[in-house]
Amino acid sequence: MGRAWVAYVLGGLLVAVPAEAQRAAVILATTTSTQDSGLLDVVVPLFEQNTGHTVKTIAVGTGQSLALGDRGEADVVLVHAPKLELEYLAKGNLINRRLVMHNDFILVGPAADTAGIKGVRKAADALKKIAETRGTFVSRGDNSGTHNTERSLWKTTGVAPKGRWYIESGQGMGATLIIASEKGAYALTDRGTYRAMQKRVRLAILLEGDTPLLNVYHVMEVNPARHPRVNAAGGRAFADFIVSAEAQAVIRTFGVEKYGAPLFFPDAGKPKPGT
Repeated sequence: MGRAWVAYVLGGLLVAVPAEAQRAAVILATTTSTQDSGLLDVVVPLFEQNTGHTVKTIAVGTGQSLALGDRGEADVVLVHAPKLELEYLAKGNLINRRLVMHNDFILVGPAADTAGIKGVRKAADALKKIAETRGTFVSRGDNSGTHNTERSLWKTTGVAPKGRWYIESGQGMGATLIIASEKGAYALTDRGTYRAMQKRVRLAILLEGDTPLLNVYHVMEVNPARHPRVNAAGGRAFADFIVSAEAQAVIRTFGVEKYGAPLFFPDAGKPKPGT
């Protein structure tokens, strides 16, 4: 592949320099929930303003985000699947995992609640009832953090979800909620995206507060020793920023004015979420 060149004016002369000499954008691979909730619309411009870096965001499922970082196709990842994160961390291509924030997952569905899960306290028990009644359930089906939590819950039930009642959208959280709303179906979602989408979907919160539904976000940098071509300085700068006091203050109040409650809870520097 030929080397790309950028021309600019310096001292009255048109000068051509390699594109690599220009400051590269920071490639952030992150879950769709940070985008669908609107959080990135606040923190990314603030980071760019404070540091002079620009950011290219790739918002996909957590599994895809981790894979991008693992291959050196991103500089930093912001994700929410702790068990999967540790698997990638052990490979050595991702480093410096730091706690950022948390919210929680909730089970939503039609207000009529045909499967009768409202009042059930355990998420796994609610899923089992949905399966038994063949209530339509829309899964992200994309190896995202949400999908990994869902699969863990199904494993607890002993049910292998399949059949016409179980739909895999293969899409992000916002799109999955829209599909569930259109079909009068159940879905597992992070609370932040649900609140941001609440006026666009006809879905009620039917179960919340179960311990396995805690939704924790970490940031990790891509290891430049493994991937020398990554923007290591930019990735580190973003990771440092998202756990900084300034960014954590933004996270603490994000959503309060619009939704009456925060969409995420800051956790940087804590030994575990919510402490």
